[in-house]
Amino acid sequence: MSRVGKAPIQLPKGVSVDIDGSTVAVKGPKGALTRTLHPDMAIAIEDGVLRVTRPSDSRQHRSLHGLTRALLNNMVTGVSAGYTRVLQIEGVGYRAELDGKNLVLYVGYSHPVRFAPERDIAFAVEERGRRVIISGTDKEFLGEVAARVRKTRPPEPYKGKGIRYDNEVVRRKAGKTGKV
Repeated sequence: MSRVGKAPIQLPKGVSVDIDGSTVAVKGPKGALTRTLHPDMAIAIEDGVLRVTRPSDSRQHRSLHGLTRALLNNMVTGVSAGYTRVLQIEGVGYRAELDGKNLVLYVGYSHPVRFAPERDIAFAVEERGRRVIISGTDKEFLGEVAARVRKTRPPEPYKGKGIRYDNEVVRRKAGKTGKV
């Protein structure tokens, strides 16, 4: 048995799950998410607990078992607590600000770079424009948006300037002269 797949998912208060064949809709205080999962996986709700079962022990069903359970757990966590990604901005003159709900980055280009919030994504800026907090309910889409923002100016290895994830470690290189 898959250790991830056989773990039950506790439904927090205020979260409801509707199962229609292989399509699952989860609603909660932060929003609603819908996803179509693999039709071979059986999803059942019993006493406020979601369980995923697989039809056989084949290699494909074993791998889908854990994946399906993880996707469902991410949906339940997203609509109940939500997810956040934190980005740090390093560099002289590099900063971020909010223009309404839009994120505006000044990261060394001749023009500011703008990001409009899509779907349920929200931006926040802290520490005088050096820290950007991106929040939302869909973990997968939140990661894509954070990656797009980071891609604007990824951290460079010589001075460490750029946009990095909060927990990211950038390996620094010595320059031509060997200074650090």
